[in-house]
Amino acid sequence: IAYFSGVAASDWSWGALMFDADNDGFRDIYICNGIYQDVIDQDFINFFADEVVQKMVLTGQKEEMKSVIDKMPSHPLANKAFRNRGNLTFEDMGSKWGFDKLTWSNGAAYGDLDNDGDLDLVVNNVNQEALLYRNTAETLGRHHLTVALTGTGANTFAIGSKVFVYYDGQAQNTQLVPSRGFQSSVDYKMVFGLGKTTAVDSLVVIWPDRRKTVMSNPPVDTLLTIAYATAGSFANNSPYQFSNTGKAVMEKVPNTFQSHREDPFIDFYQEALVMRMVSREGPPAAVADVNGDGLDDVFLGGASGQSGQLYLQKNSGAFAPGDSSSFTQELGFEDTAARFFDADGDGDADLFVGSGGNNNPMASRPMQDRIYLNEGKGKFSLHPRALTINGFNTSVAVPLDFNGDGHMDLFVGSRSIPSQYGVPPGCFLYQNDGTGIFSNVTKAIAPELERPGMVTGAMMVNLLGDEREELVIIGEWMSPQIFNIENGQFKKIESNLADYAGWWYALAADDVDGDGDEDLILGNRGENFYFTGTKDQPAKLWICDFDNTNSPKKIITRRVDGRDMPLPMKKELTEQIASLNTQNLTYAEYAKKSIQDLFGAGVLKKALVLNGTYFKSAVALNDGGGQFTVVPLPDEVQFSSVGAIYCTDLNADGKNDLLLAGNDSGFLPQYSKLDASFGHTLLNSGGGHYERMENRDSGFFIRGEVRGLTPLTIKGKKYVLASVNNQKPALFKLLHNSPPD
Repeated sequence: IAYFSGVAASDWSWGALMFDADNDGFRDIYICNGIYQDVIDQDFINFFADEVVQKMVLTGQKEEMKSVIDKMPSHPLANKAFRNRGNLTFEDMGSKWGFDKLTWSNGAAYGDLDNDGDLDLVVNNVNQEALLYRNTAETLGRHHLTVALTGTGANTFAIGSKVFVYYDGQAQNTQLVPSRGFQSSVDYKMVFGLGKTTAVDSLVVIWPDRRKTVMSNPPVDTLLTIAYATAGSFANNSPYQFSNTGKAVMEKVPNTFQSHREDPFIDFYQEALVMRMVSREGPPAAVADVNGDGLDDVFLGGASGQSGQLYLQKNSGAFAPGDSSSFTQELGFEDTAARFFDADGDGDADLFVGSGGNNNPMASRPMQDRIYLNEGKGKFSLHPRALTINGFNTSVAVPLDFNGDGHMDLFVGSRSIPSQYGVPPGCFLYQNDGTGIFSNVTKAIAPELERPGMVTGAMMVNLLGDEREELVIIGEWMSPQIFNIENGQFKKIESNLADYAGWWYALAADDVDGDGDEDLILGNRGENFYFTGTKDQPAKLWICDFDNTNSPKKIITRRVDGRDMPLPMKKELTEQIASLNTQNLTYAEYAKKSIQDLFGAGVLKKALVLNGTYFKSAVALNDGGGQFTVVPLPDEVQFSSVGAIYCTDLNADGKNDLLLAGNDSGFLPQYSKLDASFGHTLLNSGGGHYERMENRDSGFFIRGEVRGLTPLTIKGKKYVLASVNNQKPALFKLLHNSPPD
């Protein structure tokens, strides 16, 4: 969670240490910075070293290497220090704490050199004098506890021991491993900062052989020397192990559903400047009683090369494969959306399956959405004339009767155009003639829905309190949008949600604050990422034919000091936009260029520009009239993306709670993955607020990229099915079972 915490990068990181520098009870971070000769300076490599190395290869002479090294750039840097705020975020305090000297530092070690209860610091430098920093934290009026251990046998200092300190409902622990940072060793004494705390409840030492020493109410602001001779009984696995509260709301249960197998297509090979893939959006899941036996059945979509599969529930609660022969005929299709609804008006559950991916041409047959009619007893056949060809990367389908004729119509949202990331794809409003044949009436009835953006989710929900439901859509590089149906026309409602353009992945509705109207729960990318954006400092996606080659390119920028700075490195950008080479920019010059500097106003005025202004997952509390108060979800939720939301009462207190899951690994390597979510259980505490349960307490723990959380009923009990990209789905039983939703 380094991006979320604000410590994702320094420069050259050598001796990296975590210790409580200000004795407030939270470990801070110190990083030695700099390198005497910058071996990865791109201008040096590109303009000098490459020529010399080639000469050496041709001649076989290696004596020039010393002269090459001597010519490498050498820039001293200030070392970095980050103060732990106590909420998993850090503040850069380097200059404020006195670490502003420019050096080439590598090794560092801490220890209480003057025995005043705080940790001092020794830093080794290359071709410079070493530095000694005296810590003056004692002037802050904070307390401490210093522990020195005496071991047994050859392990004189009891290396490997763990010390736990408990106070004020908190716990600190340190393991005595003195070799830290870069070729350095810290003091064997362990200093615990206690902040304003004046009393410690207990101290526990776990010695290397797992015996333990327990001390009650040890004195503070002193040095405790504890010998192995005080060790008593053997410890359990860990004294810092909170027992289960007995309030688990879910448990994972085995299932027999098929594993999703993602195909190996890589988007970056055909769109080099995009930063994330949109070809791995599955698998979709849908639940309905397809054979009329009163039991929930399940459809799971497949990736390209893997057909979807129908599962029929038995009276025992087990699921057996149903007749999926119709689905196997579309083996080359990528299933990206699935929804059961009565398409032909015969009273049973038919199936819409959306097609997508990024590796087939637009409007090709594998991009065609499909409707399968239920012939009875759960046997499906493809309706060949149900839908017109659309050809986009479908993301969502919402059944609705927009004209009140009793036939279920269909809204279909699209995620992207193949090989044209960022360009708004078409969305479709289909009118049902009652027999399961759908006509595209978007242009006539909902022109604002033709190209609203990169849609990822949609639903019908009553937000205006007028006994009619509105259509809500969300997407990437777009704000949530609300459409009202008036006189047979879809009209976009003016809403302050327009200020919240993000990478929205998931959508749900519930009366979150208990005021009688529906609110929105919105899953976003989160804050643990290379860049973020605000209304005043937006991230931007620029789509333009920058070099007049009839091939639009995509460049993402982030705001730095009020300027739109491109994310791609110089080599990445010039390989795709060759006209930039005429500027003969060095890497150092390129690093200072905004997109306006690179291309000029004349070129950029032709660009389609999409903004990103808000990336937190949040609830939007309905204030009426299309206006909302946006409240971010707890910090832990922002560690990763939220791609799936389920609202239900998890603890039987009469209020709907939230299950959230997500993650996204489809990014270029330099931007890392969003994989810090193991699912979230948020209990509704009233007034629009939620309290997060730890995964070990809630029973909800899931790894991987979760694409959906779908409720179903098994033997009268509530379950939720988590569909996971390139993995087997996970099935969870809700332990406080209320009637099915």
